[in-house]
Amino acid sequence: MRIAIIGAGNVGSALGLGWAKVGHEVIFGVRDPDSPQLMDLIKKGRPNARALPSREAAEVSEIVVLTVPWPVAQQVIRDLGSLRGKIVFDCTNPVMEWPKLDHSDGKSGGERVAEWAKGARVVKIFNSTGFENMENPRYAEGRLTMFYAGEDAAAKAVASVLAEELGFEGQDCGPLAQSYALEVIASLWGSLAYGQHLGRGFGFRLVKR
Repeated sequence: MRIAIIGAGNVGSALGLGWAKVGHEVIFGVRDPDSPQLMDLIKKGRPNARALPSREAAEVSEIVVLTVPWPVAQQVIRDLGSLRGKIVFDCTNPVMEWPKLDHSDGKSGGERVAEWAKGARVVKIFNSTGFENMENPRYAEGRLTMFYAGEDAAAKAVASVLAEELGFEGQDCGPLAQSYALEVIASLWGSLAYGQHLGRGFGFRLVKR
């Protein structure tokens, strides 16, 4: 698959390098594709990683992965142009000051992303844990669970496969409105990591009897 990673911060880098490692074509969509920092990242993902301006990366890719900070998410989506028909992974959380969520308009961040990205097949995923767990989701107790939600069954199937290729166990949580719950999980993870001083080396795993 050809995957555009919009943003090359910790989350975008972890996801992009992970998928490049298993053979997907990864395009980091950034403002400055020639920056030295990005060149170092591309070297780690060779031969399956490269960089383009964000809009170009989105235009040529089957999947667009949104990993930018929430305060700029709406503008970034607008700048990408039409995303109609594309699978869009929303990895953001609606926070202005972590881990406090902004659900003041009664909608989840995932639902707002779907409104901004008209016609896109949005899946909320890769928002509920730290980037270190995206680099390695395997613990002694087993693989961490990656929760996801969306309206499009085929898009969610793709999301599940890509999560499992990184080492997670995927769990469908239902329609996109469930993004609210996934964002609360993210807030809980942050509260435990920092408020309760657990650090970042933990994650959530769904167990069944």
